[in-house]
Amino acid sequence: MPINTPTTAKSDLKRHVMWVAYLVGVLTLIEALNMLTGRMFNQYSIYPRDLDFLAFIFTAPFLHANFGHFASNVITLAIFAVLLLQFGASRFIQVSVGLVILTGLLVWGLGRPAYHLGASGVIYGYFGYLVLAGFLSKRLSLMAISVAVAFFYGGMIWGVLPSQPYISWESHLFGFVAGLFLAYIFRTKRSVIS
Repeated sequence: MPINTPTTAKSDLKRHVMWVAYLVGVLTLIEALNMLTGRMFNQYSIYPRDLDFLAFIFTAPFLHANFGHFASNVITLAIFAVLLLQFGASRFIQVSVGLVILTGLLVWGLGRPAYHLGASGVIYGYFGYLVLAGFLSKRLSLMAISVAVAFFYGGMIWGVLPSQPYISWESHLFGFVAGLFLAYIFRTKRSVIS
């Protein structure tokens, strides 16, 4: 297994930040097009237990109700994505896809009858994964990420409780649970750190 030197670690971080910048760019482009079309894309949100909306578990995380909703999600998503990339690019992809599917299915199957959209389910999934995965890895650098996320973002846990009628606390709760589940599932599987 190659040893990361300060030079390779710095270039890895730079590459990870670039990947996340591309992700944020795609989300920003979708948000701009959605705004320009009067939120026409929001019809591709999750509506629980309606088979016509099941496939939208793959589109709902990319859509937002308004610009404030988008702005409140995109910064935390970017920070968590950079931190998750420290577990490896393949693990980032596995966890991201797993969260979209698991969170989407749980919201579709168990959520309130309302339209559910936004990246917050994935964000809460990243939160759950990052808090647990570092400790399960038994690697000091990844454990430091878990401690930092728990310390700086621990207050997010209150978002899994019903608070406001127009916030999908179900996405938060199921995303968090899915993140913990994926951290446990991947605990013994090594990812290539890149």
